[in-house]
Amino acid sequence: MTESGRHTDDNLPSPIDHLDDGADRLWGLAFRGRPSLDRLFYVASEVGDFSVLWLMIGAAQGIRSDDDADAFGRLALALGAESLLVNQGIKRLVRRPRPTPAEPRPLHVRKPLTSSFPSGHASSATVAAILLSQRDPKLAPVYVALAAVVATSRVHVQVHHASDVLVGVAIGAAIGRFVARRWPVERRS
Repeated sequence: MTESGRHTDDNLPSPIDHLDDGADRLWGLAFRGRPSLDRLFYVASEVGDFSVLWLMIGAAQGIRSDDDADAFGRLALALGAESLLVNQGIKRLVRRPRPTPAEPRPLHVRKPLTSSFPSGHASSATVAAILLSQRDPKLAPVYVALAAVVATSRVHVQVHHASDVLVGVAIGAAIGRFVARRWPVERRS
């Protein structure tokens, strides 16, 4: 059994379990228990629920023009497709248990009912960062930074393993790039 309580068939931790346990331990030592960082990551985790952050950004931009409204529609449809694939597809097939926090959480976090693998927050954040950046390249660093905070928040609040987040980012990148190529939008100047 690993420190996070996961079992493998032969009761020996897998290389992925070692990666996840090490990443969680290092993250915890470096970042958890610091009130300002705890607030940042817990809030990021909450606004990442159901892609609320990304849909709010897209909707706010969609008010500017018809082209922005079209870009918001593309974003919303892409996030819907991502959610179906990850939450109703992959998570139902893999059914990986979520991490068990070693100590009480300092702030409230909604514990999802779905399995841990992959991170839907990470995949949706990556899809959104790619599509929002394609439309508004000047703000790309902001979108990427927001996506990174939302994705890593899931390790911070201990509802995902690090490998869940890494695979979520990879899935989100594949979906985001696919949509960006197949359904391009005009860049804002």
